[in-house]
Amino acid sequence: MSLKNSVDCLEVLEDRIRKRECVVGIFGLGYVGLPLAMCFTYAGVKVVGFDIDPKKISILSGGKSYISTVSDLQVAEALNLGFSATSDYKAASELDSILICVPTPLNQYRQPDLSFVEKTLDALRPYIRKGQVLGLESTTWPGTTEEVVVPAVESTGLSVGSDIAVVYSPEREDPGNQEYSTANIPKIIGGATSRCLRVGKALYEIGVQEMVEVSSLKVAEMSKLLENIHRAVNIGLVNEMKIVSDKMGININEVIDAASTKPFGFVPYRPGPGLGGHCLPIDPFYLAWKAREYGVNTRFIELAGEINHYMPMWVIEKVSSVLNNYGKAIKGSSILVLGIAYKKNINDTRESPAIELIDQLSKMGALISYSDPYVPKFPKKRRYSYSLTSVDLCSRTLRSFDCIVIATDHDVFDYDLIEKSSNFVIDTRNRINRGPRCIHA
Repeated sequence: MSLKNSVDCLEVLEDRIRKRECVVGIFGLGYVGLPLAMCFTYAGVKVVGFDIDPKKISILSGGKSYISTVSDLQVAEALNLGFSATSDYKAASELDSILICVPTPLNQYRQPDLSFVEKTLDALRPYIRKGQVLGLESTTWPGTTEEVVVPAVESTGLSVGSDIAVVYSPEREDPGNQEYSTANIPKIIGGATSRCLRVGKALYEIGVQEMVEVSSLKVAEMSKLLENIHRAVNIGLVNEMKIVSDKMGININEVIDAASTKPFGFVPYRPGPGLGGHCLPIDPFYLAWKAREYGVNTRFIELAGEINHYMPMWVIEKVSSVLNNYGKAIKGSSILVLGIAYKKNINDTRESPAIELIDQLSKMGALISYSDPYVPKFPKKRRYSYSLTSVDLCSRTLRSFDCIVIATDHDVFDYDLIEKSSNFVIDTRNRINRGPRCIHA
């Protein structure tokens, strides 16, 4: 086939995209993939969602949602508009675009684990063809798309930039944020070639209001890491400031409120029991790992990661101190953890510091319960397994525990009730005034 005809297949694809006749495939229907699938569906294109978890497919096919940021009504409406969900990769044969939104966790050595991306590409290999656009959204190190995705595509005999378009467009989801969603968050995109960039941008413009073009795949990949490392480092700073302030008898939240009155040069970050979510606890180590290939030690970034990783133990030290003052040890004490999602008002428990608190306190012999209306049953995790269900809060229940730990400050919690009815409260989120039965940690 001549180069002209090869280029023509992308021209045909771009025309189908602009006419909204394309079929979009979303691989990985989690907190990134499912909102993205809804976004494209509501914009008027056919979307097929893929996930290896048959439970997710069953739930979605029944018109229900399993994440708090997408409602049952949204899923039901999407089904009526033509959205479908499947675990059968044979359905990928009809796709014009392939968008990969699978997890990129760390392994036990805090090294990048791209197995989900690689397995998805392997499964897709028979269905990758001319006239498609393939995009990666998963957060990863700069160079991943060039080093992993492009070779996988070219192993099929296709030429990137002429037969098929390859782009990287990092997700920017903020679960629980009522102001910003997939559709109105500006979306960064980089292409393997300028032609790839043009086709990929046309695709995303179907459902996203503003696209931000960058000059390369690596710039797009690095921008995502910078966004999250910026937050992780600043949270690490404020967490360390919290420890220092606590030793000095100073309320760090009052300090932050005071500093926030400066109209320039200061951005407030709030301390907590540690970092959670798929991005902030993980992304700094992706860059640190890749930087070592270039002989660079990212000491500043890794130090912030160590501080944030330590914070659950800081909370446990506070729990131990409180119980000790009442002649109790952690072993044998009944402790109720409020909130196990990684942030308030959502059901996402990925990398939640509350779960690390539960695990460590349990290993120390505490009798642990939890309450979280967003997570009625303790989720299955690779490193944790507990047969727990959420406890309903009432005065009698709260009084039955030696100590209450506020780990996630859901707005639905009755903090007046918690303050009045608890024997003692360890508040990691500054939701209860300090008093004789409450300390901040």
